[in-house]
Amino acid sequence: MSLKTVNTVLAALGALFILYVGVSYTLIPESMAPNFGLSSWPQGDGDGFLVLKGVRDIVSGLILLVLLVTRHRRALGWVLLVEACTPIGDMMTILAHSGSTSAAVGIHGATAAVMLATGLLILRETRDQS
Repeated sequence: MSLKTVNTVLAALGALFILYVGVSYTLIPESMAPNFGLSSWPQGDGDGFLVLKGVRDIVSGLILLVLLVTRHRRALGWVLLVEACTPIGDMMTILAHSGSTSAAVGIHGATAAVMLATGLLILRETRDQS
């Protein structure tokens, strides 16, 4: 299996995963929120903030899919590096608000690491195309 194929599979799985998370937060935020890592969530009208998180995640996934489908691989690598800021920010927020350290590092930190690695691999693969 070529490096390009591995990179494509990693990027596609990442895009599909974040789309799933985003759709889930948009449609059933109350069941998704406890898995995020914070100890408390907005209730009542405040749960609209959870839907906003879902929309953010859907857009992040769609951007990756558009770059994959249009074969803009170098841009895909850069966007993966930039979008890794989202799970890093989520991890830092959870840690700053006394949330679950295991969720912060195990979910959000690991997601950021995979995104950074995939972005760097794609940039390495495309370095001669710039």
